[in-house]
Amino acid sequence: MAREPNKLKIIPLGGLGEIGKNITVFEYKDDIVVIDCGLSFPDDEMLGIDLVIPDINYLLRNEEKIKGIVLTHGHEDHIGALPYVLKKLDVPVYGTRLTLGLVTNRLKEHRLNNAKLNEVQANDRIKLGCFDIEFVKTSHSIPDSVALAINTPVGTVFHTGDFKVDFTPINDNYIDLHKFAEIGKKGVLALLADSTNVEKPGYTMSERVVGETFKDVFLKAPGRIIIATFASNVHRLQQAIDAAELYDKKVIISGRSMINTVNTARDMGYLKVQEGTIIDINDMDRYPGDRIVILTTGSQGEPMSALTRMAFSEHRRVELTPGDWVIISATPIPGNEKTVSRVINKLMEIGTKVIYESFADVHVSGHACREELKLIHRLIKPEFFIPVHGEHRHLKRHAELAEELGMPSENIFIANNGSVIEFTKNSGAMNQFVQSGNVLVDGLGIGDVGNIVLRDRKHLSEDGLIIVVVTMGKQEGKVIAGPDIISRGFVYVRESEDLLEEARKIVQDALQKCEEKRITDWASLKSAIREALRAD
Repeated sequence: MAREPNKLKIIPLGGLGEIGKNITVFEYKDDIVVIDCGLSFPDDEMLGIDLVIPDINYLLRNEEKIKGIVLTHGHEDHIGALPYVLKKLDVPVYGTRLTLGLVTNRLKEHRLNNAKLNEVQANDRIKLGCFDIEFVKTSHSIPDSVALAINTPVGTVFHTGDFKVDFTPINDNYIDLHKFAEIGKKGVLALLADSTNVEKPGYTMSERVVGETFKDVFLKAPGRIIIATFASNVHRLQQAIDAAELYDKKVIISGRSMINTVNTARDMGYLKVQEGTIIDINDMDRYPGDRIVILTTGSQGEPMSALTRMAFSEHRRVELTPGDWVIISATPIPGNEKTVSRVINKLMEIGTKVIYESFADVHVSGHACREELKLIHRLIKPEFFIPVHGEHRHLKRHAELAEELGMPSENIFIANNGSVIEFTKNSGAMNQFVQSGNVLVDGLGIGDVGNIVLRDRKHLSEDGLIIVVVTMGKQEGKVIAGPDIISRGFVYVRESEDLLEEARKIVQDALQKCEEKRITDWASLKSAIREALRAD
């Protein structure tokens, strides 16, 4: 009887059917390598939730097999869950210089000082168990981004990470298409490719387009300029600073994550700033408004971000005026459209001029559009394909693109989080699942809040609550005081006194019946009160 060949397992635990929370497991026999470890932000249904991180129970059950976590770049959707994961898994982490600098900031916030961080750079190769991993330079909206050529016992798997093809990037941040072609020529078993922008035709605009827009805006603005963008978009920050220096303006950094990123990128040489350009926010009043540029967080309308607090006149140091110009240099993440629109409306109510992507080239994507994706498919020439990084519609469109390029549909796997795609040297199949899902972070609680608690929060947000307060004697079990009715979010008390008085009488009748039946235990009393109110 022939022995079944050993198989490579590729298991996405996050990043499929969603935007963010990217994490993928590569497993062969007794070796596991994890690619990226990101978080996502809550949607409108996740009331009170701060962050969403991946369920890593599969990794916890196989901890002894894990050889390391390899990072493609430093965005939160690829590194943000690391502090939570490294509290449970003591494994080494590999990433480029800036990526690890940003990771270090996150770990310090969580007081994790013993993480095993290993710096690599483009063209390096590392050996983790049976996996030989080569780092390939790519272009993205943050420096030091890499793709991965993962050489396994059954063949090479190429993971693009997040990327775009930018021929005029900032700071010579070119994508190494020669290396892509070289790897493709040697033969690639499977390709995992970024699907975020697959619905957009043509090519993604170069980051330099934004720089030219900034220069034009900086020349025309009569007063202060406030730019909101992602804190980790170092290239965008560089272009804003370059435009400020061109017109002799001073730059203020606002928002904790923005300050951390700027300090890290400057210290490492990824952000070039002339002496005296960046000033403290407390020194802002020493300069006229037309010489001030504020770089801030809040491009997604986050409730506690600096831009949102400015819009609602709650910022301690910045009071916006009609002479200020606000640039929102980002597109809303799916689900954030309402919150971004709300902030824009509040800014316009103040009288500020608001410039956003719909009206000017103040943002370009860091992800490849259809023609760039076609180029990568042609260079890599994989036998099998797994679209990643996107909602289901993105994965489906990317699969259709691969078919247009001649790939057989049976060689394309549209997977879900938890899917197990197995490969031998000449075959691929998807027919298993492992545990996956969301772990919700609510303040200091990690995983404390589940679907039932979220359901209750939703009910409370929609229906409010009524509390019945009854004081009873411990010995005889008789009512000493009450019942009193407290309402929150149900009805306006002053206009509904008759309704609440009726509810009070219902409770009194229920308690009277319990007394007649000599029911004195607390659980039965509660049940009787609840059923009486519910019935009426």
